[in-house]
Amino acid sequence: MSMKIYIKIKNFFSRHLSPSRIFVLSFAGVILLGAILLHFPFSATKGPLRFVDALFTSTSAVCVTGLIVVDTGKDLSLIGQVITLFLIQIGGLGIITFSTVFFVLMGRGISFKGREIVQSTFIHTPTRNFFAILKSVLWFTFVTEALGTLFLSIRFSFDFSFGTALYQALYHAVSAFNNAGFSLHSDSLIGYQGDLIVNLTMMGLIVHGGIGFIVQNEVFSRLKRVQKKLSIHAKMALITTAILIFSGSVLFFIFERNHTLRDLPVLNQILASMFQSVTPRTAGFHTVDIGSLTNATLLLMLVLMFIGASPGSTGGGVKTTSATLLTLLMWNRLKGNLDVNIFNRTIPREIVSRSISIIFASAFSVAIITSVLLIAGRGTLPPLESRHFFIEYLFEAVSAFGTVGLSMGVTSALNDIQKGAITLLMFAGRVGPLTLAFSLSRGPGGKGLTYAEEGVMVG
Repeated sequence: MSMKIYIKIKNFFSRHLSPSRIFVLSFAGVILLGAILLHFPFSATKGPLRFVDALFTSTSAVCVTGLIVVDTGKDLSLIGQVITLFLIQIGGLGIITFSTVFFVLMGRGISFKGREIVQSTFIHTPTRNFFAILKSVLWFTFVTEALGTLFLSIRFSFDFSFGTALYQALYHAVSAFNNAGFSLHSDSLIGYQGDLIVNLTMMGLIVHGGIGFIVQNEVFSRLKRVQKKLSIHAKMALITTAILIFSGSVLFFIFERNHTLRDLPVLNQILASMFQSVTPRTAGFHTVDIGSLTNATLLLMLVLMFIGASPGSTGGGVKTTSATLLTLLMWNRLKGNLDVNIFNRTIPREIVSRSISIIFASAFSVAIITSVLLIAGRGTLPPLESRHFFIEYLFEAVSAFGTVGLSMGVTSALNDIQKGAITLLMFAGRVGPLTLAFSLSRGPGGKGLTYAEEGVMVG
């Protein structure tokens, strides 16, 4: 009887737990476990965290966002900080990746669904060389984090004892590579605004983690002459990333040269402009006061946060390739082309349609949560006095969805309803677009009906 029940349960989960559902549930499970651990008294320095704050912090860590309602360096104990560190690492690579590694080490086989999830997470084209992909992902991750820890520990050793410097370096290296934005310093990295080692190391980790593992692998293979040329995906990710970093740096400098950058040395101005161009693409660290930026700069950062990192990376957002495909679609349509053409190749219409769906679904999610924040917020203030909350809450919502972690200073002042809304948006930002892509890539053969066509007026 017990064997029959086991078979029935196994068949039930096999039918109903699709790869996308397993992906979502794995993140939800880790978030809940992290919230429970952070809720215990040993995780905090001033008494146990409220569960809503523990859940918010756990979600922010697992979804590699970086928005905080408690000071990580002061309000969390060493145990609590280490818990967030593990949550960041697990969230950045994905619980399925670590589960797969565990099963491999135990000598057990990997299910087809597990393979599908890992491959869909990190590469654009399925391959039989599954374990080579997994090995390269882990190798790139831990080698890069080790190098970042080495460089940061050298610099931090001038400010802290050896043990503290090493711990600070490890925490910030893991947080930066996974595009999490968690910092042990209350002012993030403002204290190191003009420091070359800290700025270049952190920017290198952020870009490396946000470019995508398949792009990293292709670039290294190309440098070793194993691969003759880069794929269209890699070219799009690299070119778009370079354009966003360069244009973001130049525009930030132009918009802030007479404001936040006005009294800074030239080196600080250059580093701050570059750093604030890199971090909005899902990292969340900052070396200037975000709340004091001009409206033009805030608009720039909203665009960068919404676009985010590249697919198959530790970052969030709608992804660089999706934004590029939408731009190319408009350009090709203006030229009279129905298809999206780039580098003498035509992008499949299904992929273009999926990108558009992801972008508009993302924008709709941000609009809904921003509305919730406004309605649940400071409703008793006169309109003129509360007008600034619109940009602050919009910035908070885009930051949460893009898993960025930048804030204009309103995160700690959110009420429980607003914290719940931001928690949902952080979760949706980490798994939503990817899950939507999974559901939209199932191809034909569904049970949907097609009726007679009839036109409508648009535009």
